Amino acid sequence: MKRCPECRRDYYDDTLLYCLDDGNALLDGPASMDEPATAILHTTDTVDDTPTRSQIHTTEQNAVLPLGISDLPKRNFDKRLAVSALFLVVIALSAMLGYRYLFSGGSKQIESIAVMPFVNEGGDADVEYLSDGMTETLINSLSQLPNLNVQARSSVFRYKGKDTDTKAIGKELNVQALLNGRVVQRGDDLILYLELVDAQTGKRIWGDQYNRKQNELITLQSEIARDVSSKLKSKLSGADAAKVEKSYTANPEAYQFYLKGRFYAARRTPPEVKKAIDSYLQAIALDQSYALAFAALAEAYYHLSSYGGATPHEAFPKAKEATLRALSLDNDLAEAHSSLCGIFSTYDYDFDRAERECRRGIELSPNDAAAHHFYGLLLTRLGRHEESFAEFRRALEIEPLSLVINKNYGESLFYARRYEESIEQLKRTLELDANFAPTYLSLAPAYQVMGRYAECIEALAKYPELLNQPQSGALIRETFAKDGWQGIRQMMSKETQLLSTSSYSAAVFLAGLGEKDKAIAALNNAYENRLYRVGHIKVDPRLDSLRSDPRFQELMRKVGFPQ
Repeated sequence: MKRCPECRRDYYDDTLLYCLDDGNALLDGPASMDEPATAILHTTDTVDDTPTRSQIHTTEQNAVLPLGISDLPKRNFDKRLAVSALFLVVIALSAMLGYRYLFSGGSKQIESIAVMPFVNEGGDADVEYLSDGMTETLINSLSQLPNLNVQARSSVFRYKGKDTDTKAIGKELNVQALLNGRVVQRGDDLILYLELVDAQTGKRIWGDQYNRKQNELITLQSEIARDVSSKLKSKLSGADAAKVEKSYTANPEAYQFYLKGRFYAARRTPPEVKKAIDSYLQAIALDQSYALAFAALAEAYYHLSSYGGATPHEAFPKAKEATLRALSLDNDLAEAHSSLCGIFSTYDYDFDRAERECRRGIELSPNDAAAHHFYGLLLTRLGRHEESFAEFRRALEIEPLSLVINKNYGESLFYARRYEESIEQLKRTLELDANFAPTYLSLAPAYQVMGRYAECIEALAKYPELLNQPQSGALIRETFAKDGWQGIRQMMSKETQLLSTSSYSAAVFLAGLGEKDKAIAALNNAYENRLYRVGHIKVDPRLDSLRSDPRFQELMRKVGFPQ
């Protein structure tokens, strides 16, 4: 029994801590036979005087009273009773929530995360591909979760090799948690240390160590993806879990060649992309059913052409063959559908099929920045500018630090003739990386059509200088200083006419000089060689002087733009 020291009321419920009348702490003590009966209610019609469970007397008609109690006078409603009851409810709820916090990990579902580049603990350059590849694989796996925002590779890899502060990164990337990893390879043994950290407090949420053999790398990746998703409090359907844990090959050696390919491909220079292609081919030789390796091979051939390592006629048929092979193995592979979108729009000029493939890629992987990026490029070529902007903005929401996507968004604004906005967007790209040379090549046309020739010259000269061709930059500046903009047009048209890979650029400068015949001949040459820019003839403002010419209209029809 317990008694209130203030009002002397007795309670037979030992779980009560405070008086229900005045809120004072109850004290243990013997019951006094002289005290009036208290409002203790039994739950059963028992004649046993020992109460089994107590309830507060209320107006509820279903309360069962012990014998004799019904004859007692009813007490008036006391406001202090309600306040005290409410106080007890708050205490009970707080205790329950505190218990759940302590014993359920203390965190709600995490909705945003950055998987930081795993550290190659041994520093061996020959296994650097392993730490980078495991990071990228986990990013891709977690990106399959429908309610999780995962920072893209381009966002997190800029922190690689730098001393960083957890809270600062969390604020910069706007995420709730960071996942850090350290990889140690000793002979055939692989050790991975993982740590999930609260980005706001810097406190450790979870950590674990994985000890595996090198040939267990595939199952390790699936296990890590499953463990991390569970620690994020993600509730996965069976289909979601299958996506997160999916492995595209059972051959560990093929998987390592694939990781090497991703490592080289990320550098985007022709020599490195060629190394990536060799690695993918070795992976495929070991596993002919490796759909993801075929899709990556197609992407590598696409980039090899884009960065000047091969002509479109050399690269795109191989890219298409690899993409179709990937889809024959796995028709739900989003990466392959997105690649096919790029091939159809850039090389085949089949815009209807390109759009179907773009839409399918987005449907399969709505959080894939590349899928939205490819679709944005296609919509720009078709002149559907507002739709294009929406796709670029979505791609940048997913991958805000991508130099290529930022740069191409700036170009899309140029083709929509929103020149000031184009320049602003391209300058934002340079804020991310002032040495990203293609941005200057995109800035020059915007300055050109606005008549801001001095700024155009600086952009034109900066591009070759960043490619270690200072003499070309010096020649551009000297020519402009001596002969003005007209001299630049003449020089550039002569230089580019000699190169089949630059015939589109030649056409632009020739059109500016009023030399329509030569300009249209250069455009036809660009079409025959399937140069990337040919897909933009519908929207390029620098070609406006040619649009009324029947030969230009025929070229538009061949490219896939019926008049």
